[in-house]
Amino acid sequence: MATIFIVDDEPMLHELYGQILMMSGHEIVADAYDGDEAIEMFKRMNKPPAAVIMDHRMPGKDGIETTKEMLKINPDMKIIFASADDAIRGDALASGACDFLSKPFPIGDLLAEIEKMVAA
Repeated sequence: MATIFIVDDEPMLHELYGQILMMSGHEIVADAYDGDEAIEMFKRMNKPPAAVIMDHRMPGKDGIETTKEMLKINPDMKIIFASADDAIRGDALASGACDFLSKPFPIGDLLAEIEKMVAA
Protein backbone atom coordinates (compact mmCIF):
# COMPACT_ATOMS: atom_id res chain seq x y z
CA MET A 1 0.00 0.00 0.00
CA ALA A 2 1.21 3.50 -0.87
CA THR A 3 0.10 6.92 0.26
CA ILE A 4 -0.78 9.13 -2.70
CA PHE A 5 -1.21 12.90 -3.17
CA ILE A 6 -3.28 13.82 -6.25
CA VAL A 7 -2.65 17.22 -7.89
CA ASP A 8 -5.01 17.88 -10.80
CA ASP A 9 -7.54 20.60 -11.61
CA GLU A 10 -10.17 18.07 -12.80
CA PRO A 11 -12.42 16.87 -9.93
CA MET A 12 -13.53 13.90 -12.07
CA LEU A 13 -9.93 12.63 -12.25
CA HIS A 14 -9.54 12.93 -8.47
CA GLU A 15 -12.60 10.73 -8.10
CA LEU A 16 -11.46 8.23 -10.74
CA TYR A 17 -7.88 7.97 -9.46
CA GLY A 18 -9.11 7.82 -5.88
CA GLN A 19 -11.56 4.98 -6.45
CA ILE A 20 -9.15 2.87 -8.47
CA LEU A 21 -6.18 3.47 -6.18
CA MET A 22 -8.18 2.75 -3.03
CA MET A 23 -9.59 -0.45 -4.57
CA SER A 24 -5.96 -1.42 -5.23
CA GLY A 25 -5.08 -0.93 -1.55
CA HIS A 26 -3.56 2.55 -1.72
CA GLU A 27 -4.51 5.54 0.42
CA ILE A 28 -5.22 9.03 -0.91
CA VAL A 29 -3.74 11.36 1.72
CA ALA A 30 -4.45 14.68 -0.03
CA ASP A 31 -6.10 16.26 -3.06
CA ALA A 32 -5.07 19.61 -4.54
CA TYR A 33 -6.68 21.32 -7.51
CA ASP A 34 -3.88 23.74 -8.46
CA GLY A 35 -0.16 24.11 -7.96
CA ASP A 36 -0.32 26.78 -5.27
CA GLU A 37 -2.71 24.71 -3.17
CA ALA A 38 -0.50 21.64 -3.67
CA ILE A 39 2.61 23.42 -2.36
CA GLU A 40 0.79 24.77 0.69
CA MET A 41 -0.64 21.34 1.50
CA PHE A 42 2.73 19.65 0.91
CA LYS A 43 4.49 22.05 3.30
CA ARG A 44 1.97 21.19 6.05
CA MET A 45 2.26 17.40 5.70
CA ASN A 46 3.84 15.72 8.72
CA LYS A 47 4.88 12.78 6.57
CA PRO A 48 5.36 12.99 2.81
CA PRO A 49 3.28 10.69 0.62
CA ALA A 50 4.93 7.78 -1.18
CA ALA A 51 3.99 9.37 -4.53
CA VAL A 52 2.41 12.41 -6.12
CA ILE A 53 0.30 12.23 -9.28
CA MET A 54 0.87 15.60 -10.98
CA ASP A 55 -1.07 17.25 -13.80
CA HIS A 56 0.54 19.96 -15.94
CA ARG A 57 -2.11 22.51 -16.97
CA MET A 58 -3.63 23.96 -13.81
CA PRO A 59 -4.58 27.42 -12.56
CA GLY A 60 -1.69 29.30 -10.94
CA LYS A 61 1.48 27.23 -10.91
CA ASP A 62 1.67 24.59 -13.61
CA GLY A 63 2.82 21.04 -12.92
CA ILE A 64 6.45 21.68 -13.81
CA GLU A 65 6.75 24.66 -11.45
CA THR A 66 4.94 22.69 -8.74
CA THR A 67 7.20 19.67 -9.24
CA LYS A 68 10.33 21.82 -8.91
CA GLU A 69 9.03 23.45 -5.71
CA MET A 70 8.04 20.11 -4.16
CA LEU A 71 11.47 18.70 -4.90
CA LYS A 72 13.12 21.72 -3.26
CA ILE A 73 11.13 20.89 -0.13
CA ASN A 74 11.76 17.14 -0.36
CA PRO A 75 14.33 16.04 -2.97
CA ASP A 76 13.32 12.37 -2.50
CA MET A 77 9.66 12.92 -3.45
CA LYS A 78 8.45 10.56 -6.17
CA ILE A 79 6.31 12.42 -8.71
CA ILE A 80 4.40 10.80 -11.57
CA PHE A 81 3.49 13.35 -14.23
CA ALA A 82 0.09 12.66 -15.85
CA SER A 83 -0.72 15.08 -18.65
CA ALA A 84 -2.42 15.24 -22.04
CA ASP A 85 0.33 17.64 -23.13
CA ASP A 86 2.92 15.16 -24.43
CA ALA A 87 5.07 18.05 -25.70
CA ILE A 88 6.19 18.78 -22.13
CA ARG A 89 7.33 15.20 -21.41
CA GLY A 90 11.03 16.16 -21.58
CA ASP A 91 10.54 19.23 -19.38
CA ALA A 92 8.55 17.21 -16.84
CA LEU A 93 11.24 14.56 -16.58
CA ALA A 94 14.01 17.20 -16.51
CA SER A 95 12.20 18.96 -13.64
CA GLY A 96 12.52 15.79 -11.57
CA ALA A 97 9.40 13.72 -12.28
CA CYS A 98 10.07 9.96 -12.08
CA ASP A 99 7.77 9.10 -14.96
CA PHE A 100 5.41 10.68 -17.49
CA LEU A 101 2.05 9.17 -18.37
CA SER A 102 0.30 10.66 -21.39
CA LYS A 103 -3.46 11.13 -20.82
CA PRO A 104 -5.51 9.18 -21.49
CA PHE A 105 -3.48 6.23 -20.25
CA PRO A 106 -4.42 2.71 -19.15
CA ILE A 107 -4.97 2.81 -15.39
CA GLY A 108 -2.78 -0.30 -15.17
CA ASP A 109 0.18 1.87 -16.21
CA LEU A 110 -0.42 4.16 -13.21
CA LEU A 111 -0.80 1.23 -10.83
CA ALA A 112 2.39 -0.39 -12.20
CA GLU A 113 4.35 2.84 -11.75
CA ILE A 114 3.15 3.23 -8.16
CA GLU A 115 4.04 -0.40 -7.40
CA LYS A 116 7.50 0.15 -8.90
CA MET A 117 8.02 3.23 -6.68
CA VAL A 118 6.86 1.46 -3.53
CA ALA A 119 9.18 -1.48 -4.23
CA ALA A 120 12.22 0.79 -4.80
